[in-house]
Amino acid sequence: MHTVDHLESLCARAWPALAEVSLGDWSMRAAAGFTGRANSTLTCGDPGMPVPDALAVTEGFAREHGIKPTAHVVIGSTHEQAIREAGWIVDLDHPGGAESLVMTGQLEKFAEGEADSRDLPGWWELTAGSEVSDAHRHVLGSGEKVCFASLTEDDEVVAAVRGAVVEDVLHVARLAVRPSHRRKGLARQLMGELAGWGMAQGATTCVLQVAEHNEPAIRLYSELGCTEHHRYRYWVPAVS
Repeated sequence: MHTVDHLESLCARAWPALAEVSLGDWSMRAAAGFTGRANSTLTCGDPGMPVPDALAVTEGFAREHGIKPTAHVVIGSTHEQAIREAGWIVDLDHPGGAESLVMTGQLEKFAEGEADSRDLPGWWELTAGSEVSDAHRHVLGSGEKVCFASLTEDDEVVAAVRGAVVEDVLHVARLAVRPSHRRKGLARQLMGELAGWGMAQGATTCVLQVAEHNEPAIRLYSELGCTEHHRYRYWVPAVS
């Protein structure tokens, strides 16, 4: 069983930002605004200074990189109360949702086949949109073991997901199915093939970070045997 801090560190390694600077055990991250995870400070561990001072440093980092000062805080963690007392609040306006579940599961329970890991143009269009930036390329494409899994129909990518293996964990993200092809079991099929790919790379467990309001995704992952490990929220200064 992975500890919360270790699992969060694996997720961060699987989702590399354009700029990453350590602050003690904390990690300040920036990626031109692409995803909250890559544009926030992961507050696990000891920052090496009082929390208010550490938050001031993170604000300076954010300003330097042109992003909103944001802290990625595990619910119930050691620092959560100190961050609140420093005048930060939960970012209820965060585009992806303020709170997310971190779910884990055993790959052997749903692995079936092995995903094709080719980098297809249609994969990027479906998972990242029509305009793919350097930040998209870096966050999604970096890593020693990365899979651009997809399903195609008539040479069109109709379902896609990104997987990255770090240590023995498969990090799953950006699962997408075209609206015209939903409710056909493609997401489940794709997850099975990605799990097979992950096991071939030495992974035994998967981890997913999913917004609490994304009920269809949570339901799918639960049906695959994944369970909630912990939750985190995004915090921002009350006065910016």
